[in-house]
Amino acid sequence: MTLLSETGTTWGAGLGDIAAALVDAPLDDSAPHDLPSRAALQSAVESLRIALFCEQLGPPGLDVAGHRAFVHITLQQALAILVRELAREPDAAALTNEWVLAFAAGLPAIRRLLRTDLAAAVDGDPAARNTMEVLVCYPGFAALLHHRLAHALHTLGARLVPRMIADISHSETGIDIHPAVDVGERFFIDHGTGVVIGETSVIGAGVRLYQGVTLGARSFPVDAGGQIVRGVPRHPIIEDDVIIYAGATVLGRVVVGRGSVIGGGVWLTHGVPAGSRILQAAVRGDSFADGAGI
Repeated sequence: MTLLSETGTTWGAGLGDIAAALVDAPLDDSAPHDLPSRAALQSAVESLRIALFCEQLGPPGLDVAGHRAFVHITLQQALAILVRELAREPDAAALTNEWVLAFAAGLPAIRRLLRTDLAAAVDGDPAARNTMEVLVCYPGFAALLHHRLAHALHTLGARLVPRMIADISHSETGIDIHPAVDVGERFFIDHGTGVVIGETSVIGAGVRLYQGVTLGARSFPVDAGGQIVRGVPRHPIIEDDVIIYAGATVLGRVVVGRGSVIGGGVWLTHGVPAGSRILQAAVRGDSFADGAGI
């Protein structure tokens, strides 16, 4: 059968053979057809964002009782979406309600953490005039909001939905954080574009990253059959109050000691002690520039 496109182009009968070949060659681990909806998850995250910061983002002119009623309704909408979308995860339906109840109970703690992130942005960036500006304009904070929600779901046992939330954030901000990453309070990502933080990274409190920073793996362990061994710690541990400047790359399960400063463009594959100041010149010479400024 010959088909005509909307523009009048004739497609030959071979199109049916192509369609058959595509359908007859599924992936070995093909996912179920009823996957979580990306658009629905975007809506849920936006509702949660408004509920977490109702005073700033909710309807104007509400008193305390009005704010509480609005947050209650907004949370109901967001959590109903999560129940539906989490149920679409493979093998997750039996745990969906348990996950969402625990996730909801943890929202006040997530809000507390996000408030520390807001304060870190205002304290760490002279261009930030107030918390409202950070809340609505800073991609680094938007990425953290997505991450803290995704991480909570990942910690509870969800897998696909947290990854989708992380990918939504990546698309919107240019910042790629795996939902498994454990991030301490007062985290600040300035500018942010091109930041990549791998799955088993651990980030302490008061850490500051600039654009283009990579916290990655140096290699992937494999088993006797040559297959990748998953879940092995392979990304950096960044201790409290570390600053990593633009374009720096830290690879492998190394520890960057508390209070260290890693200069722009540094390529680091070994651990450094607390209080280190690491410049490109120091790394090229395989020595530390003790006390060197950035």
